[in-house]
Amino acid sequence: MNKTEIAGIAPFFIVRNVPAALKFYRDILGFDITFQGPGDDDIFFGIVQRGGAMIMMKDVGVDPVPNYTRDIKQGIARWDAYLHVPDPDALAAEFLLRNVEFFQPLSNNDDGLRGFEVKDADGYLLYFGRPQESS
Repeated sequence: MNKTEIAGIAPFFIVRNVPAALKFYRDILGFDITFQGPGDDDIFFGIVQRGGAMIMMKDVGVDPVPNYTRDIKQGIARWDAYLHVPDPDALAAEFLLRNVEFFQPLSNNDDGLRGFEVKDADGYLLYFGRPQESS
């Protein structure tokens, strides 16, 4: 049986203010805004994309609940999204030029990944990275 390709997956974040969230992803992290609406005067849903990474966001009148705020053992599952980046060192350097504030700096972690963490405007933790290269 042939498998039909699935081109990507996108987390769906509940946000406080869609225009502010879109601005953060565009101006700080270099994403493109691919949708905002449903109308110019009523923006409560939006989508951003950079390469194959897409994030959907919506204001539904409740506060965001990022994973790190949940009662989980010692913060071991705090990421809200993992963004695969073939060269996290290059992206970290780009983000430094953009004055992005890192939640955790570029490093090799205990999960066998190389990357870094950024917290967005609503507190969601994004991990940009890839598996560590085998030695």
